Amino acid sequence: MIQKSRKAKDTVFAAACLMATLVAALVLVALLWSVVSQGLSRIRPDFFTSFTSRIADRAGIKAALMGTIWIVVLTGVIAIPIGVAAAVYLEEFAQRKSRWANLIEINISNLAGVPSILYGLLGLAAFVRWADLGRSVIAGALTMSLLILPTIILVTREALRAVPSSYRDGSLALGSTRWQSIRRVVLPSASPGILTGIILSLSRAMGETAPLLTIGAVSYISFVPKGLGDKFTILPMQVFEWSSRPQAGFHEAAAAAIIVLLAVLLLLNSFAIVIRHRAASRLPKHA
Repeated sequence: MIQKSRKAKDTVFAAACLMATLVAALVLVALLWSVVSQGLSRIRPDFFTSFTSRIADRAGIKAALMGTIWIVVLTGVIAIPIGVAAAVYLEEFAQRKSRWANLIEINISNLAGVPSILYGLLGLAAFVRWADLGRSVIAGALTMSLLILPTIILVTREALRAVPSSYRDGSLALGSTRWQSIRRVVLPSASPGILTGIILSLSRAMGETAPLLTIGAVSYISFVPKGLGDKFTILPMQVFEWSSRPQAGFHEAAAAAIIVLLAVLLLLNSFAIVIRHRAASRLPKHA
C-alpha cells in the first residue's frame, strides 16, 4: 500500500514537472517568435555598421557591439588567469583542513550566488570612485571580472577533481615535480572542463546589464571605444534604451539587437556543449 502511494506521488510529481517544462518552453517559443518576427527585417549590413541615432530607421549597433567585444575580451584577460590560478592553488596546493582554505572556499561559494547588482555597487565604489577610473571600459571589465571569478574558480576546481589521482601519482613517480605534474598532466586533462566553465562565464558577462548600468555605462554613444579609459555601451544596454522609447522603429531595432545577442550566446553555449561532450568521452573508463 505504501509502495503504491509512493508510485502515485512520483507519477504526479513527474507530470507536474513535465507540465511546468512545457509551459516554460511554450512561453520561450512565443517570446522568440515575437522577437524574430519583429526584428528579422532589420538584420542588414548597415545595422552592424551604423551608430545609434535619434531616427529609428538609421539606428545601428556598431558602438554597442564593439563595446561588448571590449568588455568580454578584457574581462576574460583579467578573470581567467586569476580564476584558474586560484582554483589550482585551492585544489592542488592548499591544505584541505586549514582555516584559511576553508574561509576562502566558503566565501567563493557565497559570492557565486550574490546578485549581479551588488557587484555593480562594488565596482562603482571600488573602481569608478576609489580608483578614479571613471565610467570607462577598464572599470566595466574589472567589475565583470569580479562577477564571473567565483564561477570560474568553482568550475575549474570541479574539472581538476575529475582528473584521476593516478595521473598525478604516475607523473610524480616518473620524476616530475609537483608543479610540472600539474602543468603538463593535470591541467591538459582538465582543460576541456575548464574551457567549458570559462565560455559559460563569459556568456553570462556578455548578457549582464545591471552591474554596468550601476557603474554608469552610457546608453547613447556615437563612437567606438579606442582605449581603456573611453566610455562605452553594450548590446543589452542598447536593447534596454531602445525598448524604453515609444516609436515602433526602435522596438524593431531592439528586437534585431536581441537576435544578434542571442545568436552569439547560442554559439558560445553550443561550443561549450561540444567541449563538455568531448571531455566526457575522454574520461578514463577505469576512473
